[in-house]
Amino acid sequence: MPTPSVAARRPAAVLFDRDGTLVVDVPYNGDPDAVAPMPGAVEAVARVRAAGLPTAVVSNQSGIARGLVTPDQVAAVNARVDDLFGGFDAWCVCPHGPEDGCTCRKPRPGLVVDAAARLGVDPADVVVIGDIGADVGAAAAAGARSILVPTPITRREEVAAAPAVAPDLVAAVELALAGGAA
Repeated sequence: MPTPSVAARRPAAVLFDRDGTLVVDVPYNGDPDAVAPMPGAVEAVARVRAAGLPTAVVSNQSGIARGLVTPDQVAAVNARVDDLFGGFDAWCVCPHGPEDGCTCRKPRPGLVVDAAARLGVDPADVVVIGDIGADVGAAAAAGARSILVPTPITRREEVAAAPAVAPDLVAAVELALAGGAA
């Protein structure tokens, strides 16, 4: 694991991507019974809470715009995630499709900025943890720091471009809490 730099600073909050980061990615999931935590994810989120930091989820849910899931189904899946993880301080969801031109869809900054505002912290004091380049891009666009946790769907170029990479969510949280996110 990388050593935090001299300028390292502990975040004021940690934001998590949902699918592929907190829970196993089930494309366009509208079924709460299909929600399963990623290995170590419940422990990782508990570690952030034990450190006294607020948590939020920032999640693109284009299945709503595509008509594949309803807002109520997404809300039910999110409620199941809350049940499994003990509840998050904020949920910020983009219901738009890639061609909608919204400011909230990652890699745009809207979800990160909104989550930081809801948590009462500056985006520059936030760490975003996710599994793809859009998560890293949203953090950068908002002036936040990020840590990429690659999964089989993460492209090699996304890993190479990420300012900080961790092998799993527990390691990512430890890196964030040590101030090592970039």
